[in-house]
Amino acid sequence: MTIDWNAFTPWAALAGGVLIGLGAAIFVLLGGRIAGISGVLGGLLKPVRGDIAWRLAFLAGLIAAPVLLALSGGQVQAHIDADWSALIVAGLLVGIGTRYGSGCTSGHGVCGLSRLSPRSLVATLSFMAAGFATVYVIRHLMAI
Repeated sequence: MTIDWNAFTPWAALAGGVLIGLGAAIFVLLGGRIAGISGVLGGLLKPVRGDIAWRLAFLAGLIAAPVLLALSGGQVQAHIDADWSALIVAGLLVGIGTRYGSGCTSGHGVCGLSRLSPRSLVATLSFMAAGFATVYVIRHLMAI
C-alpha cells in the first residue's frame, strides 16, 4: 500500500468531520431529527403534510454546497473509475441495503453511533465489513 502524499489532507478531513458532526448534533438537538440521508430522501417518497419543506431544504443544501464551492473558485475533485452500469448497480445495492438496515451510513455511522445505539453499531460494523470485503474481492481476487 502506498499513500499519495499530494492528496493526503488530514486537516481538511478533520475539519469536514467536525462540520458533519456539528451539523448532525445541531440537527438532532434543535429539530429532533436524525441527519440520515436515506431517511430524509425516503420521507419524500411517502410525503407527509408539513414534513416536506425541511426535507427539500436539507437535500437542496447537499446539492448547493459543492456548487457554491465551485462557483467560489474552490476545486471539487472527483475521479470515479467505474462505468455508468457499475454505478447504477452499486446505487441500487446501497439503496436496498439502507432499506434492510433501516438507515444509511450517515444515519447509523454518524448519528446512531453518537447516540450509542447498539443497532447502529451492528449496522455500521456490517456495512464496513461488506465494504472491505467488496474492495478485497474486486481489487485482489478479480484484479479490476
